Order: sequence, then C-alpha cells, then structure tokens
Amino acid sequence: MLLFRSLLCAIGLAGVVYAKSSKGDSVLVVVEPKQQDNYSIFFNGLREQGYDITFRAPKAETPAVIEFDAPSFAHVILFAPDTKILAKDLTPQSVVDLLSHNTNVIVALSSKQTAISTLAAEFSLVLPPPGSPLMSYFPERTDPATVVPVPVPASHPMLTPNLPPVWFSGVPHSLGNNPLLVPILRAPSESFAAEIDGGSADALVDAAERGGEGLWAGSQLGLVTGFQTLNGARITWVGGVDIFSDEFANKEVVKGLKSGNEQFVRDISAWTFHESMVLRIDETTHHRVNSTTPLEQYTTNDQIVYEARISSYDPKTTTWVPYSGLKDLQLEFTMLDPHIRTALLPVKGQPGKYSVTFRAPDRHGVFKFVINYKRKGLTYLQSSTTVAVVPPRHDGYPRFLSAAWPYYTGAISTSIAFFLFSAIWLAADSRDQKKGKGHKSE
Repeated sequence: MLLFRSLLCAIGLAGVVYAKSSKGDSVLVVVEPKQQDNYSIFFNGLREQGYDITFRAPKAETPAVIEFDAPSFAHVILFAPDTKILAKDLTPQSVVDLLSHNTNVIVALSSKQTAISTLAAEFSLVLPPPGSPLMSYFPERTDPATVVPVPVPASHPMLTPNLPPVWFSGVPHSLGNNPLLVPILRAPSESFAAEIDGGSADALVDAAERGGEGLWAGSQLGLVTGFQTLNGARITWVGGVDIFSDEFANKEVVKGLKSGNEQFVRDISAWTFHESMVLRIDETTHHRVNSTTPLEQYTTNDQIVYEARISSYDPKTTTWVPYSGLKDLQLEFTMLDPHIRTALLPVKGQPGKYSVTFRAPDRHGVFKFVINYKRKGLTYLQSSTTVAVVPPRHDGYPRFLSAAWPYYTGAISTSIAFFLFSAIWLAADSRDQKKGKGHKSE
C-alpha cells in the first residue's frame, strides 16, 4: 500500500514538472492520418514541452471530445480545414461547448466553404467569399503569389521579439468590433484577397460592399487572430494550416535566413494553451486604516484599505510567481454605479501586492469592491466582494460639531437672554409688591 502511494506521488510530481500549461497537458489533434507527418516539427515541439498528444481523424468518433458533459482534453487542435463533414462532436456548436468548458482550441481555416468557416462569423471574423485566398506579388520571388512572406510585429507581447518573417498560405479575414478579439498577425499592406480556385471577382466586390469592409486588401486584414472568452478560454483562428507545416518551418525567407514559422506557431500555441500572459488574483483583503481585521460593514467616511495579490504563471517552472507589472489596474467601489474609481497600484518592495486607501462615501447601502481588468491578450482579472456601508450609531457621532457652532451660539444666547429677561421681570414684580404694601400702612 505504501509503495502504491509513493508511486502515485511520483506520477503526480512528474505531471507537475512536465506540464507546461496552467490548464493541463492533454491535447487532441484532429487531422487526416496521412497528413500528420506534414507538421512533425510542431507536434514534436509540443511533446518536448511535456504535452500528451492524441491524434484523431476528422470523421472518427473516438476518442470523444466531450464525454459525460465534461471535456476529455485540455486543448484541441483542428487541422482539417478542407473537411466538409466532421464527426458529431466536432460541429461548430461543439466547438462553442468546448470553450464554455474552458477547453482551448486552435482552428485552421480554409479558402473553401466548410462548417468551421461558418463558425468564424460567431467570433466577429468576416471571411471573403470561397475561393479567395491571400495573394501578394511583393517582394519579388519565385514562389507562387499565394505563398506570402509576412513580417511579424517586432514588439507584440505574445510573440518572441524580432522574429523573421513567416510564410503564409491561406485565407485572410477582416475583424469586427468585438473587444474580445486579439489581433496577432496581419496581412502585408501590399497583399489582397484574390478570386482564384473557383472564386469570383464579382462575388468578392459584392461581399466587400455588403459587409462594409471595403476592399479585401491591405494590413487591415487579419491572418492569425485570437479570441478570449469571458470565462478565460482561448481560441486562435489561423487562416491556413500550412503555417504549421515542416515545409514552411524549414523554408528560407531570403538566402541564409530561415523563416520564423517554427517559433511563431510555438508562441501562438503557448498563448492559446495558457502558458503565456496568464494572470490570476490570489487574494483580496480590506480593512480600516490602522487595523488588519476585515469587516462586513463600514461606517460612512471611514478610511478603508483594499489590497490584492496577483501572480503570473511561469511555464518554465510550472509555478505561480508574484507579479507587479500592472500599472493601470483599477478598483471600483460600486452600488449599482461606481461611487469611487481609483488606481490600484503595486506596493514597492512587496512583489505581487497592490493596495489603495480611500474614504468611504457619505452614502449608506450595500457596496462592492470590484476589480474588472480586461486587456487584450491577458487573462481577465475579476473579483467582487460585498460589504455594507452604514451611518454612525447614535453614540458614534461627535459630541460637538465645529460646523454647528452658529447654532450652538444662537441656542446659548437665547437661553441666557431668556434667563436675564425672567430675572429682570421677576425682580421688577417684587419691587412693585413692596411699593403696594407701603401705601396701605399710611
């Protein structure tokens, strides 16, 4: 029995050491069996990171993606862009269900009309008409116009700095106004969507006019775009599966300069699988100034201290470390609407700790301490704590109010005047009685 427990502990520790994602290390790859070897560099890189990869054909029924209303894998990769008929548990609605169960997804799109292509519209991505891949004739090269070298942003927080251009072949998309979208890679300014492979120029123009996107050209088009749901699940839309291929990973951009595809796809998978840009709130506390005890209710005009501890996930050590890099974090003290909105700043010398001191409003009721931090690419930070703000008790008010001295003076002067008036009146009446008695004796 002791040996069995030791074995379980060893297995658990091994999982902690090698699992690089904060959500788990199980990955389901949906790909045609004959095409698996086309992406061996990408898959081997995931295995080296400690991921447990399971392959499945697009039309196969097992292994199930969701079983007994629970996801079977922490992450899913859909590398079957041209498959028109998928298994029942890989329908567009099933992908949405995966995200609702906090399963992360990478989706490769196709220039053809497929079920997965129709799902993109649910995420505010607008695709050009079928048969309209991205094209560019610049820079001059011997490759087909549909194989485009795309410059990578030099300072994107999600990507390795100063990556060489990546090779791309696939379909672009325009981005809607959804604030949950995370642009990662945009098309070159000289590129455009073209009507080849059965496409129609008239259909392309009609789609542009109907959708209001303007021309399907330029850097406004997206090639790789992320989407982070409100519950924290991430999905990455990639315009073409070839960006993950061994051919593009080994292909040179110019003579002697290897493309950045291998590292680029590793970066976007790290973000999708919750390795990078992952934050969490470990603890929040509140108390009065000069006290450390949290209260369920505060008195109006109390000086309140609110503190939060935030950490970030380190995929190299698979641990959570204190993080003080947020400079625009805010705290709201709300009752229906925010009564107080103030900066929640990091505390010097205390990593991961953020603190602010503020005065409770002169308004009694049920209030909430609210942190609602949403920035593109970063994990959303949300916290809500309910407290009551009450008026002072009858013995909690000060004996004298400095603002009321005019009223005190009026009351005291009136009392003194009444006392003097009464004394003078009584004294005058006493003298009148003495005079009356003197006249009777005569």
